[in-house]
Amino acid sequence: MTAPVRKVVLAYSGGLDTSIIIPWLKENYGCEIIAYVANVGQKDDFAAIKKKALKTGAVKVVVEDLRETFLTDFIFPTLRAGAVYERKYLLGTSMARPLIAQQQVKVAVENDAGAVSHGCTGKGNDQVRFELAYMALDPKLQVIAPWREWDLSSREDALEYARTHGVPVAASVENITSHDENIWHISHEGGPLEDPWNEMRDELLKWTTPIGLTPDQPEYVELEFEQGIPVSINGEAVDPVTLMEQLNESGSRHGIGVVDLVENRVVGMKSRGIYETPGGTILYTAHRELEALTLDKSSLHYKDVIAEKYATMVYNGEWFTPLRESLDAFVDSFQSCVTGTVRVKLFKGHCLIAGRKSPYSLYREDFATFGKDDVYDQSDAEGFINLVGLPLKVEALLAEFGVKKGKYRAPDYFRSFKRD
Repeated sequence: MTAPVRKVVLAYSGGLDTSIIIPWLKENYGCEIIAYVANVGQKDDFAAIKKKALKTGAVKVVVEDLRETFLTDFIFPTLRAGAVYERKYLLGTSMARPLIAQQQVKVAVENDAGAVSHGCTGKGNDQVRFELAYMALDPKLQVIAPWREWDLSSREDALEYARTHGVPVAASVENITSHDENIWHISHEGGPLEDPWNEMRDELLKWTTPIGLTPDQPEYVELEFEQGIPVSINGEAVDPVTLMEQLNESGSRHGIGVVDLVENRVVGMKSRGIYETPGGTILYTAHRELEALTLDKSSLHYKDVIAEKYATMVYNGEWFTPLRESLDAFVDSFQSCVTGTVRVKLFKGHCLIAGRKSPYSLYREDFATFGKDDVYDQSDAEGFINLVGLPLKVEALLAEFGVKKGKYRAPDYFRSFKRD
């Protein structure tokens, strides 16, 4: 904490952690603090956040609306890749961090700041995501991570620090759950959720209607995609932000996209989180269905391999890497024909497919029909089955002739050469 720092750009949200970091940086580094506030779709009062940052010691506050950039440059590429972390998580927080870090570095360069800072804990994923981005974009910047330096060891300690330094915060000892919100999702961690045996209570949900309170009539939504990118909703072309907001509203109304996940953090421990991703769940469901219609078998199956790798990289903070960019090039080639319209039915927490069509559809009714057609001779299937089943046939014959005994015992190929 003795390194000379004249000016630092802090990724600032106005929450508990970043609120107390401003006075802490002044006390321990004696530097000027520029608070960088990224609007990635969280429902915050940005004027109040700016006022609070200045009141607690920041010399300057930069607020940027990054919602469209977030969607077009981070969310849609991840959607096109089909990336889902550990079967459930649609990577809402993971995608936001490299964007915020990217813009934070830009502000540092523009204001001749020698350091950047964040409010991530030493046990969490976000410290990795922020700092890998810093290294990739400007490795000369000094990184200050207060949670790894100060003697505060818990949220309760942080609340006490805020109280003694006159910093107003919304959190309390009774309400210690942590939330992260953007235009893609809202997440919940900590407090009672730290025990995985505790059931998630409906009161925790900020966006999504509990299933028991959802409408008794379904809602239909039509989404049009061009090369894997959503471009219109219900026949109306809209900008990405409007599209996402409308999908979130519809999905939330019908209880879509609530995930309860015990996940493997980057730093090696497990954690439990609740994620609300209503609009994102609709988009993933529709996009997958359009791929099923337009991608050939080999491409679709191999893309699932790429999707898992892509998800792990995004989760681990490896956004600004040559491999992630190369995977994007791979995805681009496969998404060239993922164009068409998907109709979904939203009802009681379920997003169901109600129809799909595409000018690039590989589905042919005349091929798939069980009736007579001119393009497929059903008798050809006999030879195909014989070829596919040949290894199974040989295996069974070996067992029948006594050459191979037991499921895993290999035949003795040198038996005929042995002497009595």
